[in-house]
Amino acid sequence: MSSKQNKRMPQLVLFSGIQDELKKVTWPTRQTTLYLTIVVITLSLIVGLYVGIIDILMAMFLQAIANF
Repeated sequence: MSSKQNKRMPQLVLFSGIQDELKKVTWPTRQTTLYLTIVVITLSLIVGLYVGIIDILMAMFLQAIANF
């Protein structure tokens, strides 16, 4: 075997193993994916609003202390 073929064999084994593992995966349905996407976006917006409000309140508080 040439050195080029020796280098390719591990790659072929690796990709074969990856394909075998991907066949075992239970993929979510389109409806489940859409639902979970909406949940993630909603929670991200809620957390963003919470952090933004806390940031504004702390900035106002620190501004009040600085002007005191």
